[in-house]
Amino acid sequence: MKDNILYDKNPAMFKNRPILFILSLLAIALYGLGIIILIIWYIKVKAVRLTVTNQRIEVKRGILRKNTTEIHMSDVRNIRTNQSFFQRIFGVGKIIISSAATGGVEIKVKGIKSPERVKKMIRENR
Repeated sequence: MKDNILYDKNPAMFKNRPILFILSLLAIALYGLGIIILIIWYIKVKAVRLTVTNQRIEVKRGILRKNTTEIHMSDVRNIRTNQSFFQRIFGVGKIIISSAATGGVEIKVKGIKSPERVKKMIRENR
């Protein structure tokens, strides 16, 4: 069966940490250091990518060095989502996935848009 991509995105930046974003903008206006914070933050966000297909879940991390974690849908044991107050307002959150192969968490990604929708996609394709 062919992999059909259901979800393929980087975590959100502003929506995931709005207070840090506003403080970074203020730091730009006051000291100019905020631009360094925003650049580093942007690189960290772009270095993470969550892909959900009808066959597997994959997280790729890194820019110069790559780290990939993959779980086949049939091996997914547990899916959790967490959202802070601000994350709920902005529609982002953390998704945590455990597989049958390990005793602990295998995939944890913060700042995922619509984490409940992603959780539902995974459940429907298990």
